[in-house]
Amino acid sequence: MTSGRSIVVLGLCVLSLISCGYHIAGKADMVPKRIRTIAIPSFGNATTRYRLSEQLTTAVTREFISRTRFRIVADPAEADAILTGAVATFFSSPTVYDPKTGRASSAQIYVGMQVTLTDRSNGAVLFSRPNFDFRERYEISVDPGSYFEESDVAMQRLSRDVARSVVSAVLENF
Repeated sequence: MTSGRSIVVLGLCVLSLISCGYHIAGKADMVPKRIRTIAIPSFGNATTRYRLSEQLTTAVTREFISRTRFRIVADPAEADAILTGAVATFFSSPTVYDPKTGRASSAQIYVGMQVTLTDRSNGAVLFSRPNFDFRERYEISVDPGSYFEESDVAMQRLSRDVARSVVSAVLENF
């Protein structure tokens, strides 16, 4: 009798989750169905970091192509919607110092950006995030003989994180 009640309770729990609109994060698509093509022009860059905006634009474009139903086009005049972005801030700062040498042994990259998805037909803003903040840590070799520049690799990781976050946020309008 107890196992029968357990099955009933479990069934009710499953039904309640289904009926309340529960869904797995990253699977929703809140963009209107009439939007089929998106143009992603190169993001603006108000920082001095070389090629940062191109790297982020490329990563976001790849993520849209691999994860969404949208066709990505180069010309904004051919798109149903336009995703614009701008990198507002970039800085890198040491976070950990080697106690023996006093040199930095770890650093953190910070990127602040803004992203907007606009419906080209009527100019309506479908998604806007004026303050998107991203951070990535990386190690710095304290031995000059075995020095390896990891900041570029950290920027690649950060670009992938930015792309995942931007696409998820646009799809879920969150």
